[in-house]
Amino acid sequence: MKAVHAPDSPDLLDRLEIVADPFALCELRGACSLGLGRDGGATVHYVLSGSGRFLFGRGESLPIRAGSLVLVPAGLAHSLRNTGDTGPARPPACAPAELRLAHHIAGAGAAGPDRMVAICAHATVSLRGTYGIVDLLRAPIHSNADEAPGLAAGVEALLAELADPAPGSRAMIRALLLQCVIRLFRARLRAGDPVMRWMPLLADSRLRPALDALLADPGAPHGIESLAARAGMSRSSFAARFAALHGTGPMEFLRALRLARAASLLIAGSEPVDRVAQRVGFASRSAFTRAFTAHHGVSPAAMRRAAGGVGS
Repeated sequence: MKAVHAPDSPDLLDRLEIVADPFALCELRGACSLGLGRDGGATVHYVLSGSGRFLFGRGESLPIRAGSLVLVPAGLAHSLRNTGDTGPARPPACAPAELRLAHHIAGAGAAGPDRMVAICAHATVSLRGTYGIVDLLRAPIHSNADEAPGLAAGVEALLAELADPAPGSRAMIRALLLQCVIRLFRARLRAGDPVMRWMPLLADSRLRPALDALLADPGAPHGIESLAARAGMSRSSFAARFAALHGTGPMEFLRALRLARAASLLIAGSEPVDRVAQRVGFASRSAFTRAFTAHHGVSPAAMRRAAGGVGS
């Protein structure tokens, strides 16, 4: 897979509209794990204390410690694991209830210096009327504090807001998380991380009309010819330009987008699987089930059954 370089448009990060809305504080006391389930949208997890691993549904895992930030795509099962190592400083007691945050606790005993604390938020990304950008994420985006300058700076500020809530604390937490997400994107772009290969598509003014159409309704009967027409290009030029920027062809991209949107619909909604298949452009349930299972590792029905939140 080719490395990704910074988009041609240098101000793309300035134009992205990013929202990180906090919904939970997770606390792991001693060596233990906490399942975070699957979410219908992208989620951000910022580790404020402790160390351990961030685990995903297919067995992948990432080392994490204070200052680590992980952005998880919709539909991906994930969990936290605390190794129980004692950190350099005892994190302060937090008051999540005063901030209207759910408080999820794993492990036994009192809160001590060996605990892991992480704040979780729902993430949305848009760009001048283009929505559903988080559906472009194919894999987790992550960074540790030593890889992203300034990422650790948010730890103390967030802990201060969580420990002593005051008027405007939720707004302050959203602003601090926003800064962290921007630093994460900046660091991964500078590193040429292939997981950021959706960014050049957004920056390309020729392809944007076609990309907007795909994001707005991935279930529509899109084809190379109709997409190329939106971009004002020939079929061959459009396909070549798309593949050069993204690393995959437009129809392969569309298939992955449809399956990502399907996961969100299954987790967040209640429509029958047949209807979800139709909405994302599949003519039959059997074809949809085969493609979905190959892409996500579980069947549509199994994903819906396992779509619980924290602890599942």
